[in-house]
Amino acid sequence: MMGVIAAAVTGYLLGSIPWGLLLTRLAGLGDIREIGSGNIGATNVLRTGNKTLAALTLALDVAKGFAAVVIADSWGEHAAVAAAASVVLGHMFPVWLGFRGGKAVATALGVLLAFSWPLAIFAFLLWLAVAAISRYSSLAALVAAATAGVLAAAFLDPTRGQLIAGIALLVVLRHHENIRRLLAGTESRISFSKG
Repeated sequence: MMGVIAAAVTGYLLGSIPWGLLLTRLAGLGDIREIGSGNIGATNVLRTGNKTLAALTLALDVAKGFAAVVIADSWGEHAAVAAAASVVLGHMFPVWLGFRGGKAVATALGVLLAFSWPLAIFAFLLWLAVAAISRYSSLAALVAAATAGVLAAAFLDPTRGQLIAGIALLVVLRHHENIRRLLAGTESRISFSKG
């Protein structure tokens, strides 16, 4: 039980590190929450025009999801599952930002990478394809999350499969405003050529 609690706390603290906010401030770009969507993730960092910072934010957000699971895995299966759930919740609801965080797409990808790297690569390539075609990061995230959730539930062991499906549902729910904008035709598009 202590291992599970330690894993949950470790996962939450790792997840709560707002890399997008920290990196843009260090780069002198101000508060990322005051531009674009107001989100702290890589897509909004890309809207600053700095592709390097956006890529670094993506990598670090993926890394914290992956690291949380790998660290906790040495404490057992239940600890790994607790860390996986907590790192995503930490990103979505970081205590340092008044529990107003990001949508955890990249962090969830890191968790998926630790549990099933082939499925993680498939989900990332699917996100990339949808984003490149539609120029909607939110649509790409929704498609990738829903697909990964279904495939994980079908092909992974029940505990991990259900966890990934639950995380996918959380990611979709966090995109509720984006879904409304997509339906209304007012969602912002992303540009990979900027900056």
